[in-house]
Amino acid sequence: MVTWIASTGLTSAASVVSLALAGPTAPLEWGAGPLTVDALPRVTYVAHRGGAREVPENSMAGLMAAHARGTAQVLDFDTRLLRDGTPVVMHDATLNRTTFAGGEVRGLDLREWRGMRLRPRDSLPGSWRSERPPTVAEVLDRFGGRIVLILEAKDPRSLDRLAGLIRARGLSRSVFVNSNDPEVARRAHRLGLLAQLWRSARQLRTDRPEHWRSFVDLLDVDHRARDTDLARAVRSGVPRVWAHTVLTPRQRDRVLALGCDGVITDAPGRLAGRSRTGG
Repeated sequence: MVTWIASTGLTSAASVVSLALAGPTAPLEWGAGPLTVDALPRVTYVAHRGGAREVPENSMAGLMAAHARGTAQVLDFDTRLLRDGTPVVMHDATLNRTTFAGGEVRGLDLREWRGMRLRPRDSLPGSWRSERPPTVAEVLDRFGGRIVLILEAKDPRSLDRLAGLIRARGLSRSVFVNSNDPEVARRAHRLGLLAQLWRSARQLRTDRPEHWRSFVDLLDVDHRARDTDLARAVRSGVPRVWAHTVLTPRQRDRVLALGCDGVITDAPGRLAGRSRTGG
């Protein structure tokens, strides 16, 4: 069941970015092949949910703005499944927090999804127009091969479908598939995908990350973890260790000093390019 929240006038605000949600087009930047993780710099900045303190999270306009600003080398977004099996871009299990409607995301089909409208937060800088939330296919078609992507599989049942979307576009080396579950990461690896595993500070206290190095391509660690736990993750043999969700220069400088080689942040415009450690 979907419930509706009264509009606050955001739908009439000027749009910062003009949206193009038409059919798939191959990005011009591909050339002979898509941009892959091999092109990432020594220290990588990730726009978490597009940079949720700077743009409307998990929105096409927000992702487009983050890409255009160039302060992050990776765009991150969340995915869920509709009742008809369509993978869509949304963090929460319900519509209540980020749209003008209420109810469960999994209760909608694609036609109903296209009738939803995102509700940008009043605290965001700039002026943003309400827009429909994208599908995963739309985001892959818009950005795939132009910038490295992270998609979090909030619903493990979506993994096979997500793998199909990624492989069909030749993006197996351009998209990290993220989960908090080591078994989901193992499945992603077996499907030929780049597997990302995120862990909380509490989980890292007892984790043994070296056990995952054969199938995890990116270990995503909570910056609030103890120094010893972050250092153990860095020494694990997992190729990349990035810290989430970093908000301040002090937090950034600490994780980089401990050996992390990536920063996942809601504020890439504030943090990227100003690190004493990362350059």
